[in-house]
Amino acid sequence: MIRGFFRLVGLLLLAGGFIFMVYDGARWVADQSLQLTRFGQFWNDINQASQQAFRTWVETRVPWLWTSVVKVLLDQPVFAVLGLLGIVLMFLFRPRKPLIGYSRD
Repeated sequence: MIRGFFRLVGLLLLAGGFIFMVYDGARWVADQSLQLTRFGQFWNDINQASQQAFRTWVETRVPWLWTSVVKVLLDQPVFAVLGLLGIVLMFLFRPRKPLIGYSRD
């Protein structure tokens, strides 16, 4: 049950990454300049207060984590972050391989 839920979330994240890839591609065709939507910009557009709260929470607990990991993640394109997270969830919660010659109860 939980495995199916996380696979569904992974599939939705993968679909969201594909949608942002198409969106950035359409903007590239229309403007003739490649401008990828950054994850930090997307998060800021959705809810700026949560991004600031997350930043203060991370900086109070582990200050080096903000500059070395989170800031780099926020500068990546949205389609790459969502797509990679979706692939990881789909991979981690994939169905078990059937046992040959044994029955599961």
